[in-house]
Amino acid sequence: MADKEVILTPSGLKKLEEELEHLKTVKRREVAERIKIAIGYGDISENSEYEDAKNEQAFIEGRIITLEKMLRNARIINDDDVNTDVVSIGSTVKLKDLEFNDIVEYTIVGSAESDPTANMISNESPVGKALLGKQKGAIVDVNVPAGVIQYEILDIKK
Repeated sequence: MADKEVILTPSGLKKLEEELEHLKTVKRREVAERIKIAIGYGDISENSEYEDAKNEQAFIEGRIITLEKMLRNARIINDDDVNTDVVSIGSTVKLKDLEFNDIVEYTIVGSAESDPTANMISNESPVGKALLGKQKGAIVDVNVPAGVIQYEILDIKK
């Protein structure tokens, strides 16, 4: 089975590369030192410090493998790839919630760098899926567990 393509913006790529570098250089060294100290306490069969350090080591190594795989399968979306005529990955979209008259702005990104608290939503999320390919002025229905939310696309920018 082929690995899933990971869509990233240049800043998302940089963030993942920095995390990978930090895990490989800093965190690996820190956990190795913790393991060494824990072994110095004697019998490792009943040593909780050793167990904790080994569990952290396993988590770090798993995350490194995940990040390396994501970076291998990355497709970078540059500003040149973003079209302001229709919503695409990399677009920043200004929306009006037609029920509550609220104005919101989202940037559509790949799932690897989505961060709803920073208004960066995944192209695979209900809102992201509904917006892709739509033009300014379009009324978009978003199916959510509570029903349907209607948005009007007010603006699309890079």
